Amino acid sequence: MLNGSNYKKWKQDVNFALGIADLDIALREDKPVITASSTTDQKERLAKWERADRLSLIAIKRTISEHLLGGLPEECTAKQFLASIKERYQVSDNAESGRLLKELMDIKYDTAKGVREFILKIVHYQTKLKTHKIDLNDKFIVGHALNCLPVDFTQIKTAYNTIGVDWSVNDLITKSVAEEEKLKNEKTAVSMLSVHSKPRSSKNNGKYKYSHASHKN
Repeated sequence: MLNGSNYKKWKQDVNFALGIADLDIALREDKPVITASSTTDQKERLAKWERADRLSLIAIKRTISEHLLGGLPEECTAKQFLASIKERYQVSDNAESGRLLKELMDIKYDTAKGVREFILKIVHYQTKLKTHKIDLNDKFIVGHALNCLPVDFTQIKTAYNTIGVDWSVNDLITKSVAEEEKLKNEKTAVSMLSVHSKPRSSKNNGKYKYSHASHKN
C-alpha cells in the first residue's frame, strides 16, 4: 500500500503486478486512434487498451489508502493517474542524490554479513547514483571500499597501495573474501590455542595435598 514515504517501492510493485497481468499496455502506449478506415486488428487493439486502462486504474487505486486519494484526478487514464501521484510523492532528484551519497560515505563493514555483501552494497549505491547522473568510477569505489574496511585488512590495503595496478570490483571482492577467510582461520586458531593453554585446575593439587597430609598423620 502507498503510504506517502514508500513511493519508489510502491511504483515498482505496481508496474510489476500490471506487467504480470498483461495490463501494462495502457501505461506503455497511448490510446489507439480509430477511424472509419481502421482494420479489425486496430479495433481489437483499442478494445484491449481500454480494458487494460480500466482495470489498471482500478488496481492502482486499490493500493492507495482512501484518505490519500483526495486531490487526485477522478476522470483520467491510468497513465495520467500515475503521473499525478508521481508529482505528489516523488522525492526531488537533488535530495535523493544527497541521501545516497551520505549513505555511501557512512557505510560500515559488518562482520556478520561479510565483506562480499559489504562491497556489493557499495556497488549498489554506485549504480543508484548513476541514474542521478553521478558517475563514480570503479577506481573510486575500490579505494572507498578499502578505506572503509577495518584495520584487520591492513595487509590487503597495503598490497593495493604498493602494487601500482588498479583493481576491478571483482578483483577486490576475490582478494577481500580470501583475506577475510584467512583472518577468520587465524582467529579460530588463536582461540583454540588459548583453550588448550589454560592452566590446570588447582582442585586436584589441593586434594593431593590434603590426602598426603592425612596419610602422614
